[in-house]
Amino acid sequence: MTEIGLAEYFGMGEAIGIIATLFVILYFSKRQMQTLSVDIETKVLNDLAARMAGITEMGIKRPELIKVVSNVEAHWSSEVAYAYHVLFMLAHVFHMRQRKILNDNEWVGWLRWMKSAFEQGTIREIWENQIEMEKWFDPAFQGFIDKELIRNPPNN
Repeated sequence: MTEIGLAEYFGMGEAIGIIATLFVILYFSKRQMQTLSVDIETKVLNDLAARMAGITEMGIKRPELIKVVSNVEAHWSSEVAYAYHVLFMLAHVFHMRQRKILNDNEWVGWLRWMKSAFEQGTIREIWENQIEMEKWFDPAFQGFIDKELIRNPPNN
């Protein structure tokens, strides 16, 4: 039987240390790549939201342009066009929360703002009576508005 000397133990320890270091590096690299992926996707969503904001701002300034995307309601008022702009902004905030971009404190602030707008403003009536939601907003956002902002009584 061969005896293993002290130098061999150090050599094995060094090899194990190098392998462990590689695993740690791989673990943190994977986490960093996931974070980078979320950042890139968020940038893309923000760019799209900025483009939508520009389009809806034009619709607010000149509601007659809305017929380009919806000829059904060519007589919309600037109030309805503005409501669309606000709703698209709220949809963007909602999607940022779904993607875990907004932290809890930021979300609570936005949620309070949304509840106040639906409680005190005319946006609730516009949402319920003047626009066809299934054509303009995704089902997850529609469900959020219907369940969290319209059906739930406001918290005082």
